[in-house]
Amino acid sequence: MNSEALPESIPSAPGTLPHFLEEPDDSYIIKSNPIVLRCRAVPAMQIFFKCNGEWVHQNEHVSHESLDEATGLKVREVSINVTRQQVEDFHGPEDYWCQCVAWSHLGTSKSRKASVRIAYLRKNFEQDPQGKEVPIEGMIVLHCRPPEGVPAAEVEWLKNEEPIDSNLDENIDTRADHNLIIRQARLSDSGNYTCMAANIVWVKRRSLSATLVVCVNGGWSSWTEWSSCNARCGRGWQKRSRTCTNPAPLNGGAFCEGMSVQKITCTSLCPVDGSWEVWSEWSVCSPECEHLRVRECAAPAPRNGGKHCEGLSQESENCTEGLCIQDKKPLHEIKSQNKLFFFSYVERGGDIALYSGLAAAVLAVAVLALGVTLYRRSQSEYGVDVIDSSALTGGFQTFNFKTVRQGNSLLLNSSLQPELTVSRTYSGPICLQDPLDKELMTESSLFNPLADIKVKVQSSFMVSLGVSDRAEYHGKAPPGSFPQGTPRPFGTIQARNKAMFIQSLASISSSSELRSTALFGHLGGRLVIPNTGVSLLIPHGAIPEESSWEIYLAITQKESSLEPEGPEVLLGPEVSCGPPELAASSPCALSIPHCAHADPQHWSIRLKRRTPQGTWEEVMSVEEETTSCYCLLDPYACHILLNSFGTYALIGEPISDCAVRQLKVAVFGCLSCNSLDYNLRVYCVDNTPCAFQEVVSDERLQGGQLLEEPKLLHFKGNTCSLQISVLDVPPFLWRIKPFTACQEVPFSRVWRGSSRPLLGAFSLERFSPATTQLCCTVCVRQLQGHEQLLHVQTSVLETERENITFFAHEDSAFPAQLGPKAFKIPRSIRQRICATFDSPGAKGKDWQMLAQKNSISRNLSFFAAQSSPSAVILDLWEARHQHDGDLDSLACALEEIGRTHSQLPDVAEPELEEPEFPCSRNGL
Repeated sequence: MNSEALPESIPSAPGTLPHFLEEPDDSYIIKSNPIVLRCRAVPAMQIFFKCNGEWVHQNEHVSHESLDEATGLKVREVSINVTRQQVEDFHGPEDYWCQCVAWSHLGTSKSRKASVRIAYLRKNFEQDPQGKEVPIEGMIVLHCRPPEGVPAAEVEWLKNEEPIDSNLDENIDTRADHNLIIRQARLSDSGNYTCMAANIVWVKRRSLSATLVVCVNGGWSSWTEWSSCNARCGRGWQKRSRTCTNPAPLNGGAFCEGMSVQKITCTSLCPVDGSWEVWSEWSVCSPECEHLRVRECAAPAPRNGGKHCEGLSQESENCTEGLCIQDKKPLHEIKSQNKLFFFSYVERGGDIALYSGLAAAVLAVAVLALGVTLYRRSQSEYGVDVIDSSALTGGFQTFNFKTVRQGNSLLLNSSLQPELTVSRTYSGPICLQDPLDKELMTESSLFNPLADIKVKVQSSFMVSLGVSDRAEYHGKAPPGSFPQGTPRPFGTIQARNKAMFIQSLASISSSSELRSTALFGHLGGRLVIPNTGVSLLIPHGAIPEESSWEIYLAITQKESSLEPEGPEVLLGPEVSCGPPELAASSPCALSIPHCAHADPQHWSIRLKRRTPQGTWEEVMSVEEETTSCYCLLDPYACHILLNSFGTYALIGEPISDCAVRQLKVAVFGCLSCNSLDYNLRVYCVDNTPCAFQEVVSDERLQGGQLLEEPKLLHFKGNTCSLQISVLDVPPFLWRIKPFTACQEVPFSRVWRGSSRPLLGAFSLERFSPATTQLCCTVCVRQLQGHEQLLHVQTSVLETERENITFFAHEDSAFPAQLGPKAFKIPRSIRQRICATFDSPGAKGKDWQMLAQKNSISRNLSFFAAQSSPSAVILDLWEARHQHDGDLDSLACALEEIGRTHSQLPDVAEPELEEPEFPCSRNGL
């Protein structure tokens, strides 16, 4: 109607705008049936509909008035009919729409716009499900794209004409994009599948039926034993067989590949009797007037159960034809008398000189042992509290020292001129731990109290701690003073000592690789090496549909094949992921822990990759802009987005002396072979879970116990060495063995890392077996740097120890998570985020803002090159939050984006835009 023909006014409450009690709803015209749009407002003088910007004629309105009992005001209700012809005749940039306008004395109010569309549903499906054969336990995806329709059609799946309810079977999912997903195919899943589509048009569309066959591929049974050789003597055959019954092929499954029968040639061995060789020549005539000859049963020797030669293997006879006799007795009687005379001579003590020599040797050894003991006691008041820990690596450090008393401690001052007449060179503290070492010490001239001697000894104390191999003697001793190469049986060592020795050997043959594998498909997932901080995130859709790959993730332990150049250092483990031939359609996220205090002012950190030829090439710097790869450096891990799998490692080059390498300090302990001694072992390893796990594995093999929770040490690149000392030892209960109070480790060994992370080893001796508690402090400090104190309070008895957790969280039960369970962000929420931010909005709300709110401010060109930048940003978020899954922070960041842009001055509509992603304590 025209604006000049407005209706007459009606009574209304003064000063009140109309308030709508009912607004028109979006509607669909089904076939040729018109729809009714209705409005209701209070107080209102008049209500009219406006459709597509034009007033609806007054005659087309149906009005009704009523009284609101609560307020006493009149309620006006108006409705109109919209026909199919009206909608079809409208040609505009948007759908046909209508809204209500209500008047009062104060002004007008507008209702929401209601769209009117013609409902329909096409006949033909855009994609029908396809029949297929799949192996048992394989993943099945049946695709269905319903016909085009308004509103969009809902999909229902039928199996053998019966509806499928995915809520009753966890193995089936029918909610993902109308597709039917069977996670692990079973024989019972075979059948005919049909996709049904319907909307409000009151008709159902039926797709073509797809026949699904779950087949079982055949498997070979175990080989039988080889048959006996079918030849009696000579060349023949023997065979073995197997059957394709483990399992047998079913539903058209493939038959076993390969041979069911194997044959090999064999030779049946005939028994060969032995035969004598010819006699040798007669020997020279002996003083006993005899000569002899011999022969061997070797022409041929008996084989394969053949008989041995019969007869004598040697013959003797008188070589003088009986002319040679003594005391008028035959020769054989003379020989017997000579033998009897010799043995009787020995029994009577005839060889007096022999026994006199033996007695003198025993007396000399006893005097030497007494001298060594007295000398050691005279030297016991001297001690050395500082040693060079190169003993732990098998090196030697020379000390020409004099002993100085300071309070209750004895310190080695290497700067002073030597005043003692005895100068020695040690590779470690000299501690006698077992009879083997005592023999070494007493049989050599280590403690010969002569001036200017120099001795090099590899510490037997280190051997008892499982640090180095069996001690070697390096000093110059008189020939024969040490029985070189003499085997020493375990019979002289206690059973406990033997067990510890075997454990230390077992620790050498540890695994060289940590590895996890799992089968991944189109849904993606997460692969983790437990307790190492290494993980691989495979996004949804990175693997093509209807395919699956066995993906592995591995850590190279011990020595890495990457040799840093110059000042470069390895900051984390060498990690491999594969298979290399898999080309992911979207970047996968590889997380590698590192030990650097990541500050770009002090470190230059780069990512390197091993080539197929075994060399290493630089991929990128973490601060570099590139579209081939992306590195995000967090405080304790580096998250890498990559499309190609391979072997990767992080390399760091310190820019200044303020560069910090974060180390984890831990102390382990165990009883030594001597039940009165207790061994402490101190480790400084990279602050990465995988490095500490190697230490834990080695200590478990040696029977070690973690005595204090590991602590973090900031080790600076200032070339200053590391000192490890044991303090506060109870003086009347325990004592530290000589030369072990403080140990110093060179800077280069700590800074560059080592395949042997043990840096300090100490031996404490208790004065009485009744002492079962040990309290002391282990101090680890860098000169001109950081210091950490480890407070040890433990029982030396294994039954009374308190266990300390090795790892903060153990995820060993979940090395692989498949499908939606692997991701923190629900799939539906993820799709909404991507749809919102992938396309730049009129208000600037795009994926770059999403990256900024997630602390991603560099190398944005990498994301711009992706088909869905928002999806890759969310994948990176998943990799960074795999343990905390802090959805609250993500939800608040999204709300902040919505709130910020809803307040921009160029907003077209008068209403404020509401945030699309609410922030709540419960997360998304």
